[in-house]
Amino acid sequence: MRLPRILTATLLALGMAAPVTAEPLAKQLFGAQKMGSQQSAASFGSYAKGCVAGAVRLPETGSTWQAMRLSRNRNWGHPETIDYIRDLSAFAATMPGWSGLYIGDISQPRGGPMTSGHRSHQIGLDIDIWMLPANNLRLSRSHREKISSISLRRSNGAYVNGNWTQQHAELLKRAAQDKRVARIFVFPGAKVWMCDNMKVNASWMRKIRPWWGHHYHFHVRLACPRGARGCVDQAAPPPGDGCAEARQWQRNILNPPPPDPNAKPAPKRREYVLADLPNQCVSVLRSQ
Repeated sequence: MRLPRILTATLLALGMAAPVTAEPLAKQLFGAQKMGSQQSAASFGSYAKGCVAGAVRLPETGSTWQAMRLSRNRNWGHPETIDYIRDLSAFAATMPGWSGLYIGDISQPRGGPMTSGHRSHQIGLDIDIWMLPANNLRLSRSHREKISSISLRRSNGAYVNGNWTQQHAELLKRAAQDKRVARIFVFPGAKVWMCDNMKVNASWMRKIRPWWGHHYHFHVRLACPRGARGCVDQAAPPPGDGCAEARQWQRNILNPPPPDPNAKPAPKRREYVLADLPNQCVSVLRSQ
């Protein structure tokens, strides 16, 4: 029941009631940050619910990479992530037709929920890597806003298309072989192709997981750095090489199973406020 205006005014005067104000969304607070915090590097929370302290900005251009879509200011990550990009891009530069890598979104300067796009990429340990071979590392800032990657999928992701090359497969393999990597997300047809055409080793192949989209880029997720406190790892992938699961994804794309008549609609995702995130994220925001 709504209080009469006179009673509400009286309670306010006595300090017994407070006006209702909307709490700002976490994505607004973190999206407004332009620089990383002056703190020791640390990832707090989980990939889709956290933040990052002491993030490092990936230089816009390096000897074997270029950061894309610079206007988004999402080329920030944990130092481990920046080192990983340097290492993988150096390998890419050894492949025919590649001079390195085009790097998409990593995280915002202090991580946290993004104003648009990803639900993950919040703790500085996720990287989007373009499928477009980076054969020109002299792109201007304006060109990097306009250029697009290429799609490698056919039949809604069940198969690869003519843009797919052996180099893409070798890049994914090398990306997954790094011990820092927890998972790599790519469209199902890419993994099925690798399972059918490469010597499979479960130790790295199990990290490559089929997921919707991910045909213009692949998504690398690093594990929490060793000894990190407050960083929450995703559960390890199931045992085995994951090829059977990828082929099941492929079959489901080609012959979709009938919808479950008893399935309940997915609950609407709630937008996070700062109180939903780990406590450390308050200091990450307040730090200079």
